[in-house]
Amino acid sequence: MKTYKLTAFEANGEKILDESFQAENDDSAKKIGEQLLSEKNLLERTHRCTSPSGKLLLFHS
Repeated sequence: MKTYKLTAFEANGEKILDESFQAENDDSAKKIGEQLLSEKNLLERTHRCTSPSGKLLLFHS
């Protein structure tokens, strides 16, 4: 399992979510990240999900 990082921001740049989670691979992490954002009603906010190597998996501005 690898550790991925999910963050979301307000329009003014304030961080409103800063969470790490475990996933088997990048595809699984992308799905988990989208699910977490959906559960917290943050899909339309600026967000990003990055892999342990720094790869950008999800991004919305």
